[in-house]
Formats: sequence, C-alpha cells, structure tokens
Amino acid sequence: MDTDVLVVGAGPTGMTLANELLTAGVSTVVVDRLSRRSALSKAGGVQSRTLEMLDQRGLLEPLLATGDHPVTTGHFAGVPLPHPSDRHRLPWRSVPQVVIEGFFEDHLAALGLHIRRDHELIGLAQDGTGVTATFADGTSLRSRYLVAADGGHSTVRSLLRAAFPGEPGTLTIIAADVRLDGADPSASHTWNEDGHWAAVFPLGTDAQGRPLRRLVLGGPGMSLPRETPVTEDDIRDGLKTVFGSRVQLLELCYARRITNASRQAEQYRHGRVFLAGDAAHVHLPLGAQGMNTGMQDAFNLGWKLGAAVRGWAPTGLLDTYHAERHPAGAAVLRNVRAQSLLMDWAGTRDPDVLAAREIFTDLAQLPDVQSHLANLMSGMAVRYPMPGAAASSDPLLGLPVPDLDLGGVRMHELLRAGRGVLLDPEDAYASVAAGFSGRVDRVGRGGATGPLLVRPDGYVCWAGSAWLGPALREWFGEPSV
Repeated sequence: MDTDVLVVGAGPTGMTLANELLTAGVSTVVVDRLSRRSALSKAGGVQSRTLEMLDQRGLLEPLLATGDHPVTTGHFAGVPLPHPSDRHRLPWRSVPQVVIEGFFEDHLAALGLHIRRDHELIGLAQDGTGVTATFADGTSLRSRYLVAADGGHSTVRSLLRAAFPGEPGTLTIIAADVRLDGADPSASHTWNEDGHWAAVFPLGTDAQGRPLRRLVLGGPGMSLPRETPVTEDDIRDGLKTVFGSRVQLLELCYARRITNASRQAEQYRHGRVFLAGDAAHVHLPLGAQGMNTGMQDAFNLGWKLGAAVRGWAPTGLLDTYHAERHPAGAAVLRNVRAQSLLMDWAGTRDPDVLAAREIFTDLAQLPDVQSHLANLMSGMAVRYPMPGAAASSDPLLGLPVPDLDLGGVRMHELLRAGRGVLLDPEDAYASVAAGFSGRVDRVGRGGATGPLLVRPDGYVCWAGSAWLGPALREWFGEPSV
C-alpha cells in the first residue's frame, strides 16, 4: 500500500481534505493533472460556516493574514442579506479561490505534503482492500481509499461510470476580475429596463494594493458558446449598457463564460472511492456555494476516513458521508435554481417573473425571512440527522456547535486536534468517556449549554437528554477499555 488515502485534485476541496487527513494521522497523497496551480481567482467569497471550520483547525487567522480580505454580505437572488449574528460570529469574507489554494498548498508543504503535479489519471481499479490508480506517465499508486476532488468534468467519476443526472446548461453569462472606476460595490446587482444586468462584488486588492472587483454580466444577447473568448470590448459594452458612463473599465485581469448547468451524482460513495466538491455537484456559481460546499464535503469526510484507516470507525460511519452531504448538495442546487429564476438571468423581463421577484423582495425584508435566507446562503442551515433526535428537544442537535466562551478557551480551540469533544460541566461522564480516550477529549466545563458531545467536524451529535454511551458508540466506535 503506497498511502492510506489518495486525493485526486488539488483545488480547495482536495486540499481541505488532505489537511483533515493529516490532522487525523493518516498518510495522504494529493495528485493533480495540472503542472502548476491555476492563477484564476474563480470563487470569490468564503461562507460563515467554512470560516468556522477553518477556525476550528487554527487556519482562519493565518488565511486572513495573507492579504486584504474585507467583510462582505451574502445575497439571495441579488437581494442583500444581513449577517445572522444570532447563529455565529464570523461574517462572510472576500477571499478568492486562488488565495485559498495558494494558502493550503503552502500549509500542506510545511506539513511535509507536496502536491504531485503532472499526474493525469487514466485508470482506476478497486478490490476488497484498496484502490489502484494508473496515470498517463505509466506510474500507479495503491491506496486504501481514493477521493475524487477533480472538478465538474471528473475523470474519476467517468471511470466509475457514476450517474450524474441533472440539467445541461441553457445559457452562459460573463464572469470577470476587473479594476473599475466609479463602481459602488454596496449595490451588488443592477438591472436596466431591457433586461441587461450586472453584479459587482469586492475581491480585495491586487499585488499593487489596488481594489479588485468581480463583475458578472448577463441579459439579452449575452449568452454565447462557453468557448467564445471574452474581450475588453465585451466588458466595456456590458458596463455601458447597464451603468451608462457611471462605471468605466480600468483593467481586465481575466474573464470567462460560465453556464447554468445543474447536476448531482446519485451516489457520493462507490465502494472505496468517494466523490466530493464539483465532482459530486455542479451548478451556477452563486454566492461561491460550489467552493464552500466542496470544502464542507471534505470536512465531513476527512475525520470519517481517518477513523476507518485507524480501525475504530463504527459500522456504517463511511456511509453517513453520502447520507449527510447528498441532501446538503441537493439543497444548494435547489436554491441556485430558485435564484436563477428570480434573477431572470436571460433578461426575458417576463411579467410573471418580475411580479414574483417584487413579492420576494418585499418578503426578504422580514427579519425571519432574512435570517432563514442568510443561514441558507452562509452554510449554517445544514442540519445533519442524528440518532435520537426525535426524542431530544435540544435545539443544537445536528447543528454546528457555537463557538462558546468556556472560560479561558473557546469551543473552536478545543476542536483543533481533530478529535471529538465532550463538554461535561458537572463531571458526570468521566467513566463512560474514559474508553474513548484519543478519539474524544472530555472537558469539565460547558457553560450554560449543559453537556454536549461534538463530532470532529464541529457538529453536535448528543445533547445530554439521554444516556451518552450509545452516542459515543454511534460516532466513535467501541470503547478501548
């Protein structure tokens, strides 16, 4: 066996997973077909839930220290959403995907894991003990498990012949990284009367400290074949159509056409092979949900693979990856389709669509609706099904644990070792937790929440309303003593 886990694809999903596997003490190899990391910014923002996950591993502050990454807000169908401070303390940040990839590659290298580039996968075979991957240069690697994080055109998914149903792209829009003069990034989406529209978001600054913007353009006549190059004239014409002379292009850094294709793999697990990120789900990139959902896939899967490799995973633990993340991915595809309809991407100015949007915009001013939509777009709405939830009245069960102040230490800091955490404020569970030493850290404090059991990925899996033993066995296997 060459390695415990082979990760195919060195994007945010693959490198997040690699970090989780290293945290779990699992040998890992990451391969990528590209000879060098992409310089394209791609996704432009990091959701609150992803920020929490990074904080739980001690990576958030180092990431934010890499440059100017301003606080921003989310939106739903172009309607700005406030930060839902009742659920969490970390607002959206503008951190482009290219920055995240560079940060993770440097971080993994410091831990001794170097991306193996120029590795084009051409063959895959699995048996009862492992997976053999074959590459175009004639080499091969043998691993216990393999994870496909190789994008929407996943080679792994194709080799598996895995079903990837959904809707093909019916239109394209332009996405570009630009420097602008006169743009107001606080007004993220702007439409004109004939259906042309533009969206502008902050992307931090370039190497010279100058503000960068993500510009998205669409409307009548804008949908061209995906391979059609985007020119400076296309950008200037699009800006003039929507903004007149109020906004001028100073510099076009890069541009591409993106489609509204929407697909999701039927199964995220195929024996010893797992699909994650865009290899498992693709959709129009609204709110950077593709990158963030992929990173959250990796956070869910990493500790479970670690448990399987180290021999303590309970029966069925690896199957919970599909059971938990497939519904989460389906929910993202659903909200993206709804937003695409309400935003009238094609610029039809259909009266029925406009009427629906007007009513939706009014509803989105209601605090409860704003909170629901903000949680949806920030990744905080994901609630995993937990055994015993029907008998429990605890509102935290299945949700991310709050970053509690526990008197000199915060909850996220307790999760940095990548183990489960048992908050035991009255020292009532010392004996039952003793058999899970090395998998669960018991902490004799818990504040006003009462006792809680938190998985390594930060989700509450037990909340003190029943006997603790079954929950420990459900997620952490059989006790060692």
